[in-house]
Amino acid sequence: MKKTIFTLLFTALTMISVHGQTSAKLEVGMKAPDWTFTDASNKPFTMNSWSGRVLQVNYVDPDEKDMNEPYNEVLDKAVKVDKRIDSLLFKGFGITDCKSTWLPNGAIRIIAGNKAKKFQTTILFDYDAKLQHLWGLPKDSYSVVILDKNRICRAIYKGKIPESENEKIIQLIIALTKE
Repeated sequence: MKKTIFTLLFTALTMISVHGQTSAKLEVGMKAPDWTFTDASNKPFTMNSWSGRVLQVNYVDPDEKDMNEPYNEVLDKAVKVDKRIDSLLFKGFGITDCKSTWLPNGAIRIIAGNKAKKFQTTILFDYDAKLQHLWGLPKDSYSVVILDKNRICRAIYKGKIPESENEKIIQLIIALTKE
């Protein structure tokens, strides 16, 4: 009996270890693995949907949808009002982590629709936490990933972005759009 328990435990730990080694975590300086997600109209999008643009990917648990609202308002102003960021060279959008919430998909679509209207952007839906696993993003959180035109990760913010980082991120985006 002890041998059987030991064998099962050893097998389980080995499988966890092997699984952990095969799933890559996105880090600054790495090329971001691509994905395909759909919007509310079931239109598929990939990172190539915005080829030639610097991307800001907001990966959001709907329960945390307002966590980085202050940063996004500063970014929105930099793009639309101050025109410091060229909107032809930059695209910020959201991917909703539907699996991290208790909310039903219908409610998630309403919340996402309101955000899309407010920021005049695209919101995509990740129903299976695919990007969370593919890029190693935290569950139940709000992550912001900045990718250059070649899809190299230039910054990752997990959780709330401190106000002191707002201008640094804006300057990074401006610099990347000029590369």
